Order: sequence, then C-alpha cells, then structure tokens
Amino acid sequence: MNKAALMDIVALGEGFTTEFKRAGTSNLGREICAFANATGGVILIGVSDNGQIVGVENHNRLKSEVQAIARSADPPIAVDVESSGNVLLVTVPSQHSKPYSFGGKFFMREGASSQQMSRVEIREFFFKEGLIHFDETPCNRFSLKDDLTDDVWTRFRKRAKIPIGMDARAALENLHLIKDGQMTHAGAWLLAGNIRKFTTSADAACALFMGTDKVRILDRRGFDHDVYSMIDEVVVYILSKINIEYIIKHVKREERPELPEEALREAVVNALAHRDYRSTANVQVYIFKDRVEIVSPGGLPAGMTEADLGIKSIPRNPLLFGILFRMEAVEHIGSGIKRIRSFCREYGAAEPHIVVSEHWFTVTFPRTGGKVGNGQAESKAQVTGEVAGEVTGEVRHLLNILANGPLSRIDAQAALGLKGQANFRERYLGPALAANLIEMTVPDKPQSRNQRYRLAALGRRILDQQQKDRS
Repeated sequence: MNKAALMDIVALGEGFTTEFKRAGTSNLGREICAFANATGGVILIGVSDNGQIVGVENHNRLKSEVQAIARSADPPIAVDVESSGNVLLVTVPSQHSKPYSFGGKFFMREGASSQQMSRVEIREFFFKEGLIHFDETPCNRFSLKDDLTDDVWTRFRKRAKIPIGMDARAALENLHLIKDGQMTHAGAWLLAGNIRKFTTSADAACALFMGTDKVRILDRRGFDHDVYSMIDEVVVYILSKINIEYIIKHVKREERPELPEEALREAVVNALAHRDYRSTANVQVYIFKDRVEIVSPGGLPAGMTEADLGIKSIPRNPLLFGILFRMEAVEHIGSGIKRIRSFCREYGAAEPHIVVSEHWFTVTFPRTGGKVGNGQAESKAQVTGEVAGEVTGEVRHLLNILANGPLSRIDAQAALGLKGQANFRERYLGPALAANLIEMTVPDKPQSRNQRYRLAALGRRILDQQQKDRS
C-alpha cells in the first residue's frame, strides 16, 4: 500500500472496519477474530489511537507473530500482512467459515471496538449466519401426548403421503420432525390446530383497504392454523377480494382473476416457508385498490444477496421446506421468485416489485384497476348470480350435493367421489367459497372439527335458476 492510500485510511479514523494499534500484538487475536466474524477490516500497527503515525520496528518478526496468532484462531483465519513505510497493515478479508473464536471466546465488531459476545449474542449470531435453523430446534410447547391427537395425525399423514398403519412417532422421527423425543418447531407448525400456541407470531394477517393507503380498513381476517392450511386460506382470501373478469369461450363463461392465482400462491408459500419464525411479527397481506402486498418478516437468509433472487434459492427453514415439498406445496427445483415472475409474464400481468431489507421481504403485485371496496365480494357475487353460466361444472356439482343440507369437507368430498383433497379444495370448495356460493357453519374457526359447509343465499338462487332453466 502506498503512502497516500495509508494516509486516507488514517484520516478516516478508527471505525467498524479499521483498528489502530500503537505497537506490538497485545490483544491482536481478539481484533482479528472480531473482524473475521463481521465483514472484514484492517489493523494498522504503528498508529496511535488519535491517528498519529508512530511506526514500529522489526516488521519481519511482527509478521510472523501476526500469522501465528491468526492461525491459532478456531478455525484458522486467513490474513494479509504488508508494510507501508514504518506501519504494518494487517488486512482481514471477509471470511467464509464463521463463527471464529480466539482463546475459546467469540468476538464481534461493534462500532469502533471489538467486544466479546455473550451467550445470547453467540446464539443469535449462529442463527443469523444460518448455522442453526430454528425450524429444527425443539418446540417445548408441543406435547406428544396431548397435541399429537388421532385427528391431527390423520390430517398430516394424508397430506404427507405416509402409508396407512405406520406408527405416528416412528414416521415423524424418520422425517426428522421428532428429535430426541421432542417435536421440532417445523413439526409443530405443520401439525398445529392453532399455530400461535407454539409460536405466537407464526400466523398470517390479511386486510383489505379502501384506496391506496392504510387509512380505512374494509375487511380483516387472521389465519392461525397449520402452515399447509394457511397457504390455502390466505390465497382464497386474496382471490375473494380482487376483481374477476368473465370470459366467454365456446358458449361457456370462465372466471379470470386480475392476478394469476399460481403467482399469488407461490408468493404466499414463500412468505410462510421462508419467513423468520423468531421474529415477533407475522406474515401480512395488504390488499389495496392498486396493489397486493405480501410481507414476510426476515430479510434474505444467510448466503443470499438480492442479485441471487430468481437464480438460486436457500431455504431459511430447510426442514419445514422439505416437508412442504413432500406435501407438494412447494417446488425444490428453481426459485420461487423466478416462478412468480414467469407466471405473471405468461398471464399477461405486470411483474411484481420485490423490496428486501434487513428484517422484511415484500412482494408487491400491481393491480389492473377496477373498483375495490367493502362491497367487492358482494358485487362479484351479484355478477355471478346475474350470469350463472360462468359457474364451473365442479362448483355446480358441489352446490347440488349441498342442496340437501350442510356437509363436512370429508362427507362432501366423498359424495362427489373424489380422493384428492387438494383437487377438491382447489376446484370445488375454494372457488365456491370465494364466490360466496357456499358458507361455513363455523366461520370464525375454519378448521373446526365441527365445520360444515352449506349453501349460501346466492348458491340457492343459482340452483333455483338452474331448475327453472330445465323446466
């Protein structure tokens, strides 16, 4: 380094990436360790704390001592040592094997000083660097005796494609959802009746606003069931609040949401699967007149930058992500962001805007316009009633099944002769609920074991009109 470059560093003074040492190697190990655990930095030996260059002698001996100190860290730290006049510069590049310790202690750079990390800070550091995954840690609030009921297991077993008759605990242990006799957080989130029982902020909050700001809330819903169920529930909510276009094809009318359902679903999946579950914030969905925002707590996971979006994917919660993949709720191949953009392009919709900060990840879908407000769901229902021809055959079958009285999801699915729950929800139940053709008997608890589905007033009118058309 030439003298001019050295003087520039000295002129800036000590800071997050610069440390001055008057002489010798005392406490040099902690400084090197702290820089290695941060973003790197440079230590100038031969410069006093006030920035005066005093210089040091015996550079060759000092270089050997510095290298020996760096190698004694755990793991060893690579440093570059060079002379600039009578000042010795020790450069600590950005490291890739964090965390580093020296003398059995961990140090972190804070402002212009190096501090020993506390136990809490060490734990937080491990999480931040992706060395510990929260979804794999034990969930002490989950009781295998009380919370792993037959109903909970049956629901999960079907979704995860586990053979009938397989022992529940053995299966969950083989899937690594139970470790050392304790349910992991990933397991608790996938088996939950109420996810907030196990992680207070793991729910999803949705809100519909008038206009383009948050001044007036027109509708609000919260979802706090298991992660798999919340994905469906949030997507159905969004679809029920955005505009629908009716297209005539071969004398048949089809519904076309203003935003592609596949892209919305992928964004919701990403928000729930990749969020930071240690955050005290929940996943939030905001529906405005001009946009839909899906906000997830936690920035990018360790090892990812904004330049990587759409190119590679690193799951923050690999265990949770792996089971959702088994349930066919997520894709392993390719990036979720890449898929979202692709879905929007193919649909002819504007690509979403993505904003990443240290603590938040936001995907914003621009809307195509149209009236949005508290009466949106009602006006959509009125259109459906006026033009009954666009109701799909699948939904009509469901309406006919419910004409004789309320049925549970299992009974309605069986009456239709369907085996796949996902197919039933996506093609029958979801569209019928979104169009206000049917309603829940226990609307405040969508996952209640007493939940039944019955015809809504609009659904009854459609069946009456259908009967008149036949006569």
